[in-house]
Formats: sequence, C-alpha cells, structure tokens
Amino acid sequence: ADYPGANNARRITFEYVMLKDKNDSDAEAHELVRLIRKYKLPAKVNLIPFNPWPGAPYDTSTPERVRAFSNIVFEAGISAPVRTPRGRDIDAACGQLKTASEKKSRAELDRQAEEKLAALG
Repeated sequence: ADYPGANNARRITFEYVMLKDKNDSDAEAHELVRLIRKYKLPAKVNLIPFNPWPGAPYDTSTPERVRAFSNIVFEAGISAPVRTPRGRDIDAACGQLKTASEKKSRAELDRQAEEKLAALG
C-alpha cells in the first residue's frame, strides 16, 4: 500500500495464474477485489491461463471461467486483461521448456553425448 509513486497512472500490476478449480471461482475473484480495495491499491491484474505440461498437478481454467473471473474484477473497476497463451501447442509456453529439459537424467544426457561423439568418428 506504501509503494512509492503508485497512482492511477502508475498502477501496480499483479500477475494472476488461473488454476482450474483452485483459484478461479467467483468467490476468489471477489476476494481479490476485496484485498485490492482494502489496501487501496491502484492495481491492474493480468490474468494468465495456466500452461500445463505432462504430469503437471494443475490444469487450465476454461475460457468461460477465465472470462467470468475477468468480468468480476473488471466490473469492480480494476483492469483485468487476459494474457494470450503462446507456445502451448509445442510445450514451449512459460516454464515448459525448462521442465522438458529437466526430465532427462544426467546419465541419459551423458549417454546421448557419447553417442554423438561416436557418430562423429
């Protein structure tokens, strides 16, 4: 609440990752609005649909649920744009490339390197 220089022209931006059935209900949208109002924050909330990967413990909120959440926040006078997910089709969205690379064990990576060296000569 004491952020220096915060005003309606210089709003504080919150990044809100939407997780299906975890934090995407109408009740959570109203609670978010309540907290922003309680602390009198000049705020903007970027709504980010979760980008799942194989084995992820969460799922993406439906487009309808994200829209309903956004509408509640927006109707309270707080900007709540929805980020367009990119790279989801090739598991290249935020955090997914790192996750894919961590799935290989050190032994597997060493074996692949040895195979490449052997193929070169």
